[in-house]
Amino acid sequence: MYPRNAAPAVRPPYHPAGQMNGPFPVPRPHLPRPRAACDLRGHPQPAKWDPRPHRTPGPRPPHISTLANGRKRQHDSPAPHDGKRQRVDCHSAPDPGDRLIHSASRGRPDQDVAGTSRAITSTSNHSHSAPHPQASTHSGSNTPLQNYAQDKLSGQMLEVFEACQQQTADLARKEMCRTRLQKDIQIIFPLARLYLTGSSMNGLGCRTSDADVCLVVLGPVDHRHDPIYILTKLQKLLRSLSYIEKIQLIRAKVPILRFKERGSALEFDLNFNNTVGIRNTFLLRSYADADLRVRPTILVIKKWARHHDINDASKGTLSSYTLVLMVLHYLQTLKEPVLPSLQKDYPECFNPLMDINMVPEAPRHIPPYMSRSRSSLGELLLGFLKYYATTFRWDKQVISIREGRAFPKNNSREWRDKYICVEEPFERNNAARAVHENIKFDTIKSKFAESCRILTQRKDLNSILPVRAIIQKESSRR
Repeated sequence: MYPRNAAPAVRPPYHPAGQMNGPFPVPRPHLPRPRAACDLRGHPQPAKWDPRPHRTPGPRPPHISTLANGRKRQHDSPAPHDGKRQRVDCHSAPDPGDRLIHSASRGRPDQDVAGTSRAITSTSNHSHSAPHPQASTHSGSNTPLQNYAQDKLSGQMLEVFEACQQQTADLARKEMCRTRLQKDIQIIFPLARLYLTGSSMNGLGCRTSDADVCLVVLGPVDHRHDPIYILTKLQKLLRSLSYIEKIQLIRAKVPILRFKERGSALEFDLNFNNTVGIRNTFLLRSYADADLRVRPTILVIKKWARHHDINDASKGTLSSYTLVLMVLHYLQTLKEPVLPSLQKDYPECFNPLMDINMVPEAPRHIPPYMSRSRSSLGELLLGFLKYYATTFRWDKQVISIREGRAFPKNNSREWRDKYICVEEPFERNNAARAVHENIKFDTIKSKFAESCRILTQRKDLNSILPVRAIIQKESSRR
């Protein structure tokens, strides 16, 4: 690996390619920049935010991926269980999402874009319009994505990904509504900031993805910042706004205010002070950028789970977040890992106690990861289904992307008598707690087993997912 507090001399430091919204960072050209500022212990120090978007990288020096201890896995099966810079404290500074930022190269200063996040996919100079699908190269590899899609199954996965991935125009629409809504919320909460999080920001969203937003209110608030009190007060405000409709307060473990933008199909889920969602957004975005196969693999698996009715936490099945953690875990535990454990290798960049202002900046200090795995998209999909259908021990193991392995389930309250155990990487509770009925658990396992059997025989994505219908649904959002 390269030194942990410095990037390779021939390329700028690794930074995730994804979207950033106001008050997250805004698109700008990818230009060489100085090494990350760190103290003597290698901890990232606050630095002036200089947002830059993802672009197709040039060639890089050869690099051999290893585990944190420098040793490769010696077996073919997955590892056993043994083993936005967002200024939430800024009282008077203007919201970066409210201004125009130059996005072209320094030689093209006349090109401006709205204050949205960096696009999921690479663009040339403008970020106004939707870019071409990301099918060339990626920050985690110097190999074109098409090289991993030479067979029929992999080609079908790539086709779904290119048609369904969130476009810059989709993000821009969410950002426009977020900016407008934040200004209205500041009427009753002057120190409020609204943050776009989740799949819209982490690079794993599709065109039909809802927008998750986190409301952070600074200063004194009645009832000690009680979420229900704040959301109820906010609900009254939203009812008076002409561009918002279908407002619903959902009293879950993390209460949310769900509403839609009038005249569109765009739905928002707003939570209050759930800042772990901001941390998760940047962790998952860092994983999405570590290898170019991560995004298409996750998108297709989410579509598969949704089609088979096992992707709805409100109905006792898997949330999209849980599914993503399951995919990342699988990719970490192969003989030739596709992904490392970023929290294990770079704990200072994902410290759960890190000031929220440093969260977007810290992942920039991570050097590129180069996997030696040459597995195709289809091989990864088949391997994922087979792993959870035949290898993973649901009753004895806990999935942990934080540790990069599955560790043995103990008798603690968090894991005892739980059907599926997936560790939340920051709070370390069970991200799969929604699966609390045996009938739902059996359904999930049966879908993995059935799809694994069918896809192994046919090697055709249509056998487990209606490809044309999925693409048509996403295309209708254009």
